[in-house]
Amino acid sequence: MHDVRLNSILDNDFYKITMQNAVVKLFPGSIVKYEFINRGKHQFPEGFDVALREAVNKMAELKLTKEEKKFMARTCPYIDLPYLDFLEGYHFDPTEVKIHQEGSDLSVIVEGLWYRTILWEVPLLALISELHYEMNHLERDSNETVISKTSEKAETLAKLGVKFAEFGTRRRHSYKVQNMVMETLTQKKDSTFIGSSNVHFAMKYGVKPIGTHAHEWFMFHAAEYGFKMANQLALEHWVDVYRGDLGVALSDTYTTDVFFQQFDKKFAKLFDGVRHDSGDPLVFADKTIAHYEKHGINPLFKYIIFSDGLNLEKVEEITNYCKGKIGVSFGIGTNLTNDVGLKPMNIVMKLIGVQAPNHEWIPTVKLSDEHGKYTGDPKMIELAKEFLRIQN
Repeated sequence: MHDVRLNSILDNDFYKITMQNAVVKLFPGSIVKYEFINRGKHQFPEGFDVALREAVNKMAELKLTKEEKKFMARTCPYIDLPYLDFLEGYHFDPTEVKIHQEGSDLSVIVEGLWYRTILWEVPLLALISELHYEMNHLERDSNETVISKTSEKAETLAKLGVKFAEFGTRRRHSYKVQNMVMETLTQKKDSTFIGSSNVHFAMKYGVKPIGTHAHEWFMFHAAEYGFKMANQLALEHWVDVYRGDLGVALSDTYTTDVFFQQFDKKFAKLFDGVRHDSGDPLVFADKTIAHYEKHGINPLFKYIIFSDGLNLEKVEEITNYCKGKIGVSFGIGTNLTNDVGLKPMNIVMKLIGVQAPNHEWIPTVKLSDEHGKYTGDPKMIELAKEFLRIQN
């Protein structure tokens, strides 16, 4: 018996909640499919599928508490009451998750209505990560070491004067480690720590939940409306729901260059900034600054959230480079929640298909600024590149 479990329905990334709110309103009938991708080629021990199934089945018991609902209403005024009522009645349905293991290979597929299945991805990855360390009997650093490492990072970031948030739920070592990290970060005096992508921990430690939307928002729009319209309609629909709140646009689903062609003056003025998630961060900063200047917008009134595989060296380099040019903020994930003396897992879960009205599946793809991060059906990737005139 492995007692790895989720403790709260809000133990999830905030952008899943914000996207679910938008999906309930705009796409209540859409059916989608997600697939677990084992990028790091990790080996899963015998019985892993059984332990994961057990943890998934327990998730059916989770529900939004009155205190959690009050926290959401107070902290997120842009999320309306009908959605919070919906979330209060929401339960995970474990039949939406298919788990299969062959030898040391693990297959996890989630399929169903998008507004229901959207909440599975992050908890599943967190459970897979925690079970992996437990079932392989991998010993992590002591609590004291984890706390001291986190403390040193917070001090270094405070000296740099940069704002940062904790973005590490999906690849955390364990709930316990993430809890320790959050406790340490929120106890530091003169800290530049501003919040967490994890809604449960944001509530527990009285900080701001942080996040807007993920790649799947744009990937869905490409499947629904075509690659040419994906960025523009995804942003337009976001604005329809949030009316200027939650104004950080994710830029690299179909490469940054294509994104900036569609991120016109209206969007550039309306959104507070953009998020960087792949490719060279300094090149991205230059492109972003040039884009704002081209539209007559002072980049110092805007900001970039950097969130791609950050460590302290990268943060320092980016901060020094962007100083006096554009605002910056950082979302640090694995380096905070899984820096425990063990190799962090390299795992993702991606939207792989959207069902058309005739019940055929339309494959989805992501073409980030790094070729290694391209995901999806190879034929569809080529088609997207052709449509969007991506040369490489």
